[in-house]
Amino acid sequence: MHEEYAEEVLRLAVKTAPRRSLTSLKRICLHVASQHVAALDMTALLELPTSIIKDLLPHLNINDLNRLQPALNGKGISTYSAWIAILREIKGAHCVVDLHTEEESKQETVDTLFQLIFYGFKCRGIAKQFSNVNITSLLLVMAKYVKHFYLRPSIFLQSFTNEQRPLLTILEKSVRCVYVKHHIDVAKRESRYALYVLHRILDHGEAKDLIIYDQDPVILAWILHARGSRHANHQRHIKSMHGEKASCISHHTNPTATGGEASASLDPETTVEDEGSLITPCKRGKFDFVSGEQEERMPKSPIDPELLCQTFTPSAGAWTKSCPQGQIHSLQIRECGRNSLGVLIPFLPTWLCLRSLTLQSCSIFSELDVLTLARSLKQLSDTSSSSLTDLTVGVLPHAALMETLLAACSNLRSLSVEIHPVAENLGLQQTKVVDSTVLSELPLEKLSVKEPQVLTNLHSIISVVKNSPNLTSLYISGIRLSTASSHCELLSSVSESSHHLRRLNLEDINLSDCLPAILSLLRNCILEELSFKDCRLLERCSDKEDYLRRLVDSLKRVPSLHSLCLSQNRLAKSIPILAELFTGSSPSTVKKLDISSNYIQPAELLELGQRLARHPPPQRVTVDLRKNPWDRDQKIWHTALRSLHPVCDFLIDGWKSRDTMADHISNM
Repeated sequence: MHEEYAEEVLRLAVKTAPRRSLTSLKRICLHVASQHVAALDMTALLELPTSIIKDLLPHLNINDLNRLQPALNGKGISTYSAWIAILREIKGAHCVVDLHTEEESKQETVDTLFQLIFYGFKCRGIAKQFSNVNITSLLLVMAKYVKHFYLRPSIFLQSFTNEQRPLLTILEKSVRCVYVKHHIDVAKRESRYALYVLHRILDHGEAKDLIIYDQDPVILAWILHARGSRHANHQRHIKSMHGEKASCISHHTNPTATGGEASASLDPETTVEDEGSLITPCKRGKFDFVSGEQEERMPKSPIDPELLCQTFTPSAGAWTKSCPQGQIHSLQIRECGRNSLGVLIPFLPTWLCLRSLTLQSCSIFSELDVLTLARSLKQLSDTSSSSLTDLTVGVLPHAALMETLLAACSNLRSLSVEIHPVAENLGLQQTKVVDSTVLSELPLEKLSVKEPQVLTNLHSIISVVKNSPNLTSLYISGIRLSTASSHCELLSSVSESSHHLRRLNLEDINLSDCLPAILSLLRNCILEELSFKDCRLLERCSDKEDYLRRLVDSLKRVPSLHSLCLSQNRLAKSIPILAELFTGSSPSTVKKLDISSNYIQPAELLELGQRLARHPPPQRVTVDLRKNPWDRDQKIWHTALRSLHPVCDFLIDGWKSRDTMADHISNM
C-alpha cells in the first residue's frame, strides 16, 4: 500500500520538478553527496571542514540527517537549520516557525512528516525524503521519534493490521499524545481500524494525552466507557440523544461471551464516597459483539477493544490474553457541545488519574451545565486520590462561574477560562452562585482569563487574584470597562497580592491611563516575562517619548526580566527610545523583544539599529519585527537589518503594508 504511494509520489516529482542547472562544481558535489550519504565513509565525512558540512545539511533527507545528527553534535555542529529547512519545504517557505532548539525543530519535523507520509499525502518536499530509502524503512525510523499521532479515517490504517504491524508496535512505545481531529463514524464497519489503532496506542501504548475535536459524543463515550464512574447511568442519556446510532454502546460484557447479554457494571446508586469500591480508571470500553469467523464476526457497531485485538492480532489457538488498561492523564475536547459534556460528566467523580481537563466550545455553556460540571468536579476534588490540577473551560456565560469552579476544585494549580457575558447578565453581573467573600486562599499558580470586547467589571478577577498568593503566571485579555473605571485597580491588586509572579501577559485592554500603576508594579516584582500586547499604551499621551522613556527606566530595574512584548501599541516613531533599555550602568537583561505590528517605518528601525550599535545589549536579543511596513523603503529596511545583525537576531515575514491600512489609519 505505502510502496505504491511512494512510487506514485516519485513519478509525480519527476514530472513536476523545475529544471534547475547546477551552476558550480560545489553545488554538483553537494547534490551528488546528498544522494549517496549511506555509501560515504562516516569518518571521512566528519573530517570535512565545518563550513562544507553545514552546506551539505540542507540537502539531506530526514533519514540521513537523523543518522548523522549524534556524530555532528559531538563535533559541535547543530542540525537545527537543516530540520527547519525540511519543515519549510513541507509547509512552504513563508511559514512562521516558532521553534528555538534543535530538539524542538526535529520533533515538529518528524511529527509532521510522519503523518503526511503515512496517510499518503502528495505535497511538496515529500519525494525527497524517500528518494534513496525504502518507505517502510523510513516510517520505522521516524516512528521511534513520533510523540504526536493524528488519527483520521483512512484506508492506510488497515496496514497496521498486516504489513505495517511492526510500525504500530513502535508507535505504541513512542507516542505520548493522540489527536482525533476528524469525525469517526463508529456505526461504519471501516471505523474498526481507527478504533483498533486508538485502542492499541492508548491502552497498549504509553500515550497519556488525548485531544478530541469531533463534536459527536459517541466516539467520546466509546473511549470513556467502563472508566469506572459510579455516579450515573449515562447510557440512557446517550441513547436518547442518538437513538439507534448510540444503541451500540452497552454495559460491560464478558469478553468470552458469544451473545449479546451484558451484566450492568455501572451502579447509579453508588457514590464517590464509596472509597472501597472504586474502580481503577481505565481507557478500555466494553461492548457487545457477534461471534463468527474473523471477518464475519466484526459487527457494524463498535465492539469490545479486546475483540478488536483478537481479530487483528495474530495468535495461535484461542484468544486468552486480556488487554492492559491504560490511563488518560490529560483530556482536551476542543469542540465540546452539550451532548459531549453530558457524556463526560458522569465519569469525572472517579477519574482519579485525570490531571488536566480542557473543555472548549464554539457556543456558550449554560449556567446549569457549568454548575453540573462543578458538582462533578467537586466530588472528584473531595476524593483524596484526585490528581486534577489543570482546568480549562470555555465559554462561560459570566465571570462568577470562574469562582464557582475554583471553589469546587480546591486543588487546582492552573485555571484558564473564556467568558462571554450574555445579554441578561450585562451590567448586573448576574446573581452570584458563590459569594467571593467566602473564597478561601487558593493554591492557584496559573490564571488565564479571556473576555470579549463587552463592558464588564473586574470584581471576580480581582477576587481570584487576591486569594491566589502563589500566582506565578497571569494572562488577562479583552476586558472592557466603563469610562468611569480603570484597570489601575487590577494592576494594584496584582502588585499587592502576587509577589511570586513571573509571567504577566495583558492583551487587548486599555492601559493608556495606567502608567503610575504599571511603574508601581515594576518596582516590586520578579517578572521574567512581561507582555502589553495591544494595550494602547500611548493612546492618551501628549508626550509619547517621555511616556516610553519612563517605562523603559522602570523596566531596566527588573533584573529578572528576559522577555518583553510591546506588540500592537502604535509605537511607530517612538521605537528608537527602546534602545535605552541597554544603556547606563545597569542595562536590561531582556533577550526577547517583540515590537511586531507597531507600524515601524524603515527609517525608524534604522535609527534603532544605530543606537543599539552605540550601546550594544550585554547579550544577543531576538527582535520580532513582523507585520511592520518594511516595503515602504526596502533599501533602508535592509540597511537597518544589517545594522541590527551584529547584536540581534530578528523575526521577519513577507507582510505587505498595502494589503491593509488599519494600522496606518490608527497612527494618523
